[in-house]
Amino acid sequence: MSADTGPRTRLVAGRYALSEVLGRGGMGTVWLATDRVLEREVALKEVTFSVDLTDEERTILRERTMREARAAARLDHPCVTRVYDVVEQDGKPWLVMEHLSARSLQEILEEQGPLPPAAVARIGLDVLAALDAAHRAGIVHRDVKPANVLVGRNGHACLTDFGIATTTGDSSLTTHGALIGSPAYMAPERVNGEEPRPPVDLWSLGATLYTAVEGRPPFARGEAMATMMSVVSEHPAPMLRAGPLEPILRGLLTKDPATRSAAELTRRQLDAVLAGPPPGSPPPPPSVATPAAPPARGSLPAGSVERLDAADLRALASASRALLSSVARDARDQARHLADRHRDRKADSGPARRGPPEPPASAPPDARRPRRFKRRWVVVPLLVTVVIVLLLLVGLGLLVAAALGLI
Repeated sequence: MSADTGPRTRLVAGRYALSEVLGRGGMGTVWLATDRVLEREVALKEVTFSVDLTDEERTILRERTMREARAAARLDHPCVTRVYDVVEQDGKPWLVMEHLSARSLQEILEEQGPLPPAAVARIGLDVLAALDAAHRAGIVHRDVKPANVLVGRNGHACLTDFGIATTTGDSSLTTHGALIGSPAYMAPERVNGEEPRPPVDLWSLGATLYTAVEGRPPFARGEAMATMMSVVSEHPAPMLRAGPLEPILRGLLTKDPATRSAAELTRRQLDAVLAGPPPGSPPPPPSVATPAAPPARGSLPAGSVERLDAADLRALASASRALLSSVARDARDQARHLADRHRDRKADSGPARRGPPEPPASAPPDARRPRRFKRRWVVVPLLVTVVIVLLLLVGLGLLVAAALGLI
């Protein structure tokens, strides 16, 4: 158990003396601590779980965190904050990590606003290098977001917090019907319940770099379910400040993981942005975006970790069915209206009809020509909308079935 060694000192595992809170997130609190055995400063993460979890889910998540933190401790890369140890106390895991003199990208964006494309490219290259090292070690981070990217004074970045990482090839530890992660930075295949693979981290990297250069996440809608709906069915919000980063971000934010930009291509593209345009090339056109004041602290969504259970996923499918019903009703009304118009035209074109009366000579030229209604202007968009919504409904149905263990 924890022991007090002074009026404001808390000791963890008999050696780590907590001093101050460095940050809080959806999966716990990070403390600045002193290792009294090695006499060095460390960052100690107290991993906590949502209060709505069952005892079984808490046990599974605790075991998974312990196992995956040990796996992350195998990583040794300059762009990864090292995990020194993982200890358990009072039934909770604590991650002992390297302490860096740096601020999170989340804090920088809240205080300074969007960053220039070159600075974002530098951060992207470092995070990409960290992900490459993790993927080669068989580790998928699953929670890449601005709050988990530390940026030093020299502009270089480190990836931290492997709290919900997963190791490929390990036996499965799952919570039935639960989906854990940060919706604004979660890849579509994770929303669809698929097993996390390295491409999910590349999607999250794209969403993180988008947020860094645009000052807002690409899919955030303020509420977890609405954000997840946007992730699986909508394009990212238009980019106003990305400049040369725009094709890179679009490649990373491709919804199909099979056609998403690979790490090597992304690295070459980011290198080109960091190097700048070749000598003698024309300057880029001026941006049409108006300068924005830095957002107030706390106004930028932090991408907190969310837990969505089977009931949430069923609600998502229900909302999709309601949308499909509304579209189908509108299409039916439009079809009925077009049929009535067609019957009227056939009646007007009978043999007794001599033709429309001539407009006065003073009428404008457009008044002399009958107006023709082009049905394809209405029917084609409606059919495309119905097909898209049907595909979305089928995908959500499969998601709900997978969450309930039916397939």
